[in-house]
Amino acid sequence: MMAASYAGDGRHTGSYYAASANPAPERPPLAGDHDTEICVVGAGYSGLSTALHLAEKGHRVTILEGARVGWGASGRNGGQIVNGLNASLSTIEKRYGRDTASFVASLVQEGGEIIRERVARYDIKCDLKQGNIFTAITPAHMRELEARQKHWRSFGIDNQVMLDKAALRDHIGSEFYAGGLLDTTGGHIHPLNLALGEAAAVEKNGGVIHEMSPVISVDSHAARPVVRTEKGSVTCDRLVLCGNAYLGHVVPELAPRVMPVSTQVMATEPLSEDLAAELLPRDECVEDVRYILDYYRLSADKRMLFGGGTVYGGTDPKDIKSKLKRNMDKVFPQLKSAKIDYAWSGNFALSFSRVPQMGRIGANTYFAHGYSGHGVTGSHTFGRILAEAIHGDAARFDVFAGLPWIPFPGGRALRVPYSVMGSWYYGLRDRLGI
Repeated sequence: MMAASYAGDGRHTGSYYAASANPAPERPPLAGDHDTEICVVGAGYSGLSTALHLAEKGHRVTILEGARVGWGASGRNGGQIVNGLNASLSTIEKRYGRDTASFVASLVQEGGEIIRERVARYDIKCDLKQGNIFTAITPAHMRELEARQKHWRSFGIDNQVMLDKAALRDHIGSEFYAGGLLDTTGGHIHPLNLALGEAAAVEKNGGVIHEMSPVISVDSHAARPVVRTEKGSVTCDRLVLCGNAYLGHVVPELAPRVMPVSTQVMATEPLSEDLAAELLPRDECVEDVRYILDYYRLSADKRMLFGGGTVYGGTDPKDIKSKLKRNMDKVFPQLKSAKIDYAWSGNFALSFSRVPQMGRIGANTYFAHGYSGHGVTGSHTFGRILAEAIHGDAARFDVFAGLPWIPFPGGRALRVPYSVMGSWYYGLRDRLGI
């Protein structure tokens, strides 16, 4: 919600998801001064999840969205239900201790469970499928996956299956990998249709959504926070900020905590049934374990949706198709002649620690952001935790709010060059297989 023009005319980016979106109404912009119990800024997954949990509990909720529902990362992402945070449980344990790691382990599968429950309860048509695979390119990657499986098992999570090169061939029609790890509780969805379905569920439970209402100022420290747009305002008992990478500088306290990072996705033409079955015979989604990774899956109409790459600072690369097609052709030489019908980019919010952040500004303003590329599941979990806190049970909220956030070295001025240097270093390690 950076400024009135940040989303142009508010129409969705030229993605496959926008082209195949379910019908949805255009909600009117905010006009005039309003009073509500809870105001949520942002109609992406975090905002929709928070609002829906609260509306189901009988709270009066208003959502302000600067563009259209799901306009940002929630409607542009790879559509993968991946359990866990960007920071591994091993990293969290080393950084914060076993108790915090156990707490995080208790909820790493919750986001996927929430999505499946929402899809079933509200009959959301979003092409929900089961299974995701983490792939290894080098022996070092395989050791990393083996360590992950062992560590997750130490927390009682035993839904991951190691696959050697031969076993992986039954899941992915490529010789590019050394093996992989199957998470049977992962999956994939049409992300924009999930967001649209959740927005309809919010309204079904009495919530109000205003689109095309970019926030221009927030009085977050008032006893009753006030949110202002160009044509109106909302005064509320509780305010929830869920703008994530697109919140911009509206709330100065949050701006330095995260950095926008763009990632890209493209969609091929529809593939033949035989070719689709050769590439991904079990229709699972895939991501590799490199620092700058590839991720891909099949759409409902058998297109290969292939994503990857990062641009720190949130700018778009000049030629998405050529950037991604080189990587796709390495994995699937069978697709070298495939036509690319769509290519798009979108921003996610990166925290330096790779751990999402949650907390309060003042007494009655809440926020959640910084999913660092793992927002499909994390945002749904954090939405529930925010709703729990607002409803009166802050136990889980307080754990996350109590974790120290780590600033980017050099502050906002140097966070992009520092991150580029870091990605170069870790990319080199990937190439060297160490």
